[in-house]
Amino acid sequence: MSGVYGWLGPIDGDARQIMASMQSRVAGPVPNPAFSVMGPGFALGASGPAGTAFAGAFGPLRIALHGHPLWHDGGNHAASTEAFCERFARAYRTFGVRALDSVRGDFAIALIDADKAEAVLAIDRIGIRDLVYCADRELLVFGPDSDALAEHPAARKQVDPQGIYNFMYCHMVPGPQTVFTGHSRVLPGHYLQASRGAVATKPYWMPTFSEDRTCTVSELTPEFSSALRQGVGAFAGGACGTFLSGGTDSSTVSGILGEVTGAPARTYSIGFEAAGYDEMAYARIAARHFHTDHHEYYVTPADVVAAIPIVAAAYGQPFGNASAIPTYFCAKLAREDGVTRMLGGDGGDELFGGNSRYARQYQFSLYGRLPQAIRTRGIEPLLFGLPGIEHLPVLRKARSYVAQARLPMPERYESYNLLERLGAANVLEAEFLAGIDPGRPLALMKDVYDGVAAQSLINRMLALDLKFTLYDNDLPKVTRMCDAAGIDVAFPLLHESVVDFAGALPPDFKLRGTKLRYFFKEALQGFLPPEILAKKKHGFGLPAGVWLQTYAPLRELAGDSLAALKRRRIVRSDMIDALLTQHLATHAGYYGTLVWILMMLELWFQNHVDRRV
Repeated sequence: MSGVYGWLGPIDGDARQIMASMQSRVAGPVPNPAFSVMGPGFALGASGPAGTAFAGAFGPLRIALHGHPLWHDGGNHAASTEAFCERFARAYRTFGVRALDSVRGDFAIALIDADKAEAVLAIDRIGIRDLVYCADRELLVFGPDSDALAEHPAARKQVDPQGIYNFMYCHMVPGPQTVFTGHSRVLPGHYLQASRGAVATKPYWMPTFSEDRTCTVSELTPEFSSALRQGVGAFAGGACGTFLSGGTDSSTVSGILGEVTGAPARTYSIGFEAAGYDEMAYARIAARHFHTDHHEYYVTPADVVAAIPIVAAAYGQPFGNASAIPTYFCAKLAREDGVTRMLGGDGGDELFGGNSRYARQYQFSLYGRLPQAIRTRGIEPLLFGLPGIEHLPVLRKARSYVAQARLPMPERYESYNLLERLGAANVLEAEFLAGIDPGRPLALMKDVYDGVAAQSLINRMLALDLKFTLYDNDLPKVTRMCDAAGIDVAFPLLHESVVDFAGALPPDFKLRGTKLRYFFKEALQGFLPPEILAKKKHGFGLPAGVWLQTYAPLRELAGDSLAALKRRRIVRSDMIDALLTQHLATHAGYYGTLVWILMMLELWFQNHVDRRV
């Protein structure tokens, strides 16, 4: 784990020992360079792969930084993280927190004014880097996750049942909440100010969308090409490689990396010996097309069993995304090959409209365009009032469509949610449910969906996914697994040039009818292979359900974990018993996901709550 950490305020204990303990947590399984600066009533530290972290003093200002920050006026990295911190200190003296307006790239930054006993915490606009904090009266403690915070005597960890429920619903814990009472996350594009016991968080940037622009694909293609090259070029130095799944994003980044550096890109791909999951053929198409220096690794069920403890230890909160495992092996393969930084293609779907659910939601939205009288007096009485509809396949399908189409967004977005489909009362213990708000996850989504400055369905869905899919899920998946593998990671498609360009695209350039990524794919005709442009989205999906059925050691690990989970009185015992004995055999993919998240929940408890690791 990489990041910044420390505190502002009075401390009860040996400050240097506490700081050393926090540093040991952040250093991670592959120790990174660490920096720290301390003084009366404060401490700051930073740790990360070489060249990504620094902590130091600049007059009365103490600054800790982790990431790849960029200045808006230049587009390139500072000469070093130290040089960036020095420049940020100068800007802060002049502009205060408005200095953040000129910072781009990915970063977590902590600033303490020793003279005023004030602190500022901030993360980048997309939330690539993470900051968790605990504020209690005149004390502020912070770090990249709750494990680091808990090394401070005032930031104890107490599991919040609501956080557990949110994990069960979302398969991760959406910010700003965490799984621990009193621990919160700084949201993307936000900063925190702490002074004299008062703590406030505010946005310094919010996603913006242009919805009335008129243009053509050919007019915008040169600007798009330039933005992509700026994004890749910003991170292309040194021993750099790419994750290559064979999708449009990773193939684009890999192809442009070769152009920017003038040398074959070093690409790394993961495969699976499981029907319907292996996408290596597409990765090879892209590798041949761009003449990359290509490397492959096939993840086995035995690899999964070996890596599960690594994943369970790497995340300070429960994390149920099974594709963390192939991400880890891909990063590990690259590191063993001498690569020091990987480039990920994450963000393209959430910027340009690439997720299949966008097309599905568009289809549902069409129903709302019908006159209300036709819907409420004609169609719905027929489909929901007449007996025997369930025996007529066409009408049964129509009723299912209307039932979902009638749901408002973002509730409709979650109509396929496991907990919604199975029913929370059928999965979770009644006593556990009595102490939580089951509507909280959807309320968090509604806040984002309703709060974005956009009217089009596609842009509001993109804003939702920038938060819940990217910040809360996919980015932690990649950054934490790269940390575990001991390698740096950056995301060219989340460079300001690409983000700003995507925000200004007309809505129908992202989703045209049911055609995903309309502009992206049109603009890259002739650059990407036609097979890549035509393929359906897949990524590094793990065949967890299949291997839970067929590989005994994985099934035994899951069985032992679920048996241990029973004692926590969260999940109903009859549901746990039925999962491995009945449900998994009937639908490996569907119920395999539930088995996986329950297994990872129990192993998270064992690693982060039951014992201090």
